[in-house]
Amino acid sequence: MSSPNEHSPTIEAVILAGGMARRMGGEDKGLVELNNQPMISHTINRLAPQVQRIMINANRNQQRYSEFGYQVMSDIDSGYLGPLAGMITAMGHTQAELLLVVPCDCPLLPHDLASRMLATMQQTGAELVVASDGKREQPVVLLLKPSLRDSMKAFLDAGERKIDFWYAKHHYEVTSFADQPNAFINVNTPEQKQQLADQIAQ
Repeated sequence: MSSPNEHSPTIEAVILAGGMARRMGGEDKGLVELNNQPMISHTINRLAPQVQRIMINANRNQQRYSEFGYQVMSDIDSGYLGPLAGMITAMGHTQAELLLVVPCDCPLLPHDLASRMLATMQQTGAELVVASDGKREQPVVLLLKPSLRDSMKAFLDAGERKIDFWYAKHHYEVTSFADQPNAFINVNTPEQKQQLADQIAQ
């Protein structure tokens, strides 16, 4: 249980939309239409009530992304270095105590994502918390302290890319969302997109 004097820290979020999406034929995944809305719109709708502010990390189509009404930022390091580069950029743009990281192609994110991950962090004293669907960790669904930026940047600058190798260097905990096993279904192929569209429409 939280202690009575434990305040609710400010939480901002970054939606990672910076990838190449090779398996989607190079389409910008956040802008792919899903049930008549860009994919990122579904993600924003899930996330907006849970955080103080949303940022979008995008390395192309920045003008389109800015139309959603949120700050858009591209990676400080150019060259499509993966999700770590987007997280490092966002950590440099937030004044919040905590940063929630999610990908742009998870339209079924839990409505209680932030609160449950925060509870795990407060109960364990972890530096970062990783979400799990009950079977596997979701390495780009994270709640972390922006003070970890220097550590993450050093890891990326050393040529490393695998985010789970990075968080294993820190005190991390896992929040299970096994009660919502479809929460982190994402879209990498046109077939998966159709399956998800059918599911949302039900």
